[in-house]
Amino acid sequence: MQKKQNKKQRERLTALLPYLIALASGILMGLTVAPVGAWFLAWIALVPLWVLVVTVTSTKGKNQFLPPFLWGIGYHGVALSWITGIHPMTWLGVPWLPSLAITLFCWGFISVLGGIFVAIWAAVMVRLAGQKPWLRILIGTAIWCGLESLWSAGPLWWSSLAYTQSPHNLVIVHLGQLSGPNTVTAAIVAVNGLIAEGWINRRGTEGTEKISSVFSAPLRFVNKYLAIATGLLISLHLIGFILYSRPIAQLPEAALKVGIVQGNIPNRLLRSSEGFRRAQENYTSGYITLANQGVDAVLTPEGALPIFQRNLLGTALVAAVKEKGVVAWIGAFGERGDSYTISLFTFNSKGEIVSRYDKAKLVPLGEYIPFEGILGGLVQRLSPLDAHQVPGSANQLFDTPFGRAIASICYESAFPEQFRRQAAMGGQFILSSSNDAHYTASMPFQHHAQDIMRAIETDRWSARATNTGYSAFVDPHGKTLWMSGYNTYETHAETIYRRQTQTLYVRWNDWLTPLLLISSGGAWLIIRGMNK
Repeated sequence: MQKKQNKKQRERLTALLPYLIALASGILMGLTVAPVGAWFLAWIALVPLWVLVVTVTSTKGKNQFLPPFLWGIGYHGVALSWITGIHPMTWLGVPWLPSLAITLFCWGFISVLGGIFVAIWAAVMVRLAGQKPWLRILIGTAIWCGLESLWSAGPLWWSSLAYTQSPHNLVIVHLGQLSGPNTVTAAIVAVNGLIAEGWINRRGTEGTEKISSVFSAPLRFVNKYLAIATGLLISLHLIGFILYSRPIAQLPEAALKVGIVQGNIPNRLLRSSEGFRRAQENYTSGYITLANQGVDAVLTPEGALPIFQRNLLGTALVAAVKEKGVVAWIGAFGERGDSYTISLFTFNSKGEIVSRYDKAKLVPLGEYIPFEGILGGLVQRLSPLDAHQVPGSANQLFDTPFGRAIASICYESAFPEQFRRQAAMGGQFILSSSNDAHYTASMPFQHHAQDIMRAIETDRWSARATNTGYSAFVDPHGKTLWMSGYNTYETHAETIYRRQTQTLYVRWNDWLTPLLLISSGGAWLIIRGMNK
């Protein structure tokens, strides 16, 4: 009797093992970004899922998509756990329990969306279980990149596999100069796929095995796939190192000394009269300090002065601009009919507004209501957030007294096309204005990692101003020249350089993903035709 019970327990454990392995490996991938930053895990964390999909889930019927679904939840749930930092939202007037419900919904929704993404990828891979390993690797890489492109084209995007390497592995991030972040994603998926195929096709095994033997067999898979994986990993890093090692031209006539003011005003105070008073005081005194240091311009964070454009001219900060004659980029609210925009305004040396950039990528639920006609009433009952914020147009250009800039406001840092397009249209340096004050510290560090990727991809210097941290200056190789503390008031000045170079990515956009999709599809059709 005892033996039967032990046998049943072992069978239950064996049945659960694929799901536990998938979830654990997804969590490992989530540990690659802040706050842990174990970036090297990205090169192996997809291997267990790949093996499961090819050798196990293809034989499991109705549950075959649960392991990849769990992997996606593990990765995106851990990587984006900083979302929980928005709770409690009592400072917005949202009661504690509704605040918790909104927070858990947002975190759960993005995690489930990530799970669906990986399940779709697995649906293709399952049908390739009988194909040649090299074809699985090619198609698996192409589909993953295609799905990331599709997801990033929508309003809700952040956790590409590529950002697992930033800011710690700048050498490999330089592959983004070739075809954008999907170049790095393709590298990660391909290396994981090769290692997985090395395990599946190791000596003394067959193509399809039971779960009990797949992960318990001796480590006997030093074969051509592992050798190719090693060679590919080294080669890709060598290519990245060549790009990373190129000297950066720093012509004196292209120099621009930029100052940053990090006001350090908690969002719970920012909308109050006391918060506005502190904002005026902190940003005005910071501006004057930097102007006295001889900067050419001063950058402030998103919503530094939480007022509309029509009220800006009467502020102490604009009065200081008129007095000191130093250009300022001020974050405030623009107006468009009965709606408003989150905007960055250029004030010239006379204190006049000469250009304006409106945030084009808004945060769903946080800054606008998707399907407002259906969900608007429900969300308004849960939260008093203003639902009349509107996005800026997708084709804006931001001209300044120093030439055209690449402008980005907060969430837009996750969308490389925003930066690529502006660089292709003549943007010479990056101005990133953000407010991450309502999240935990890991979020602004991940945000900084996104900005580093954008600087490398476009080959531009970047100045990043935030409300509470992390503000920073980054060079075109992704090196952080200075980074502020967190929850601190700071001013800092750094010399950046205007550039007009164009990387392959800026010129040709993401050409790698279509190439992978076409070549993998063509290879599949040829092999299918030959097998008929």
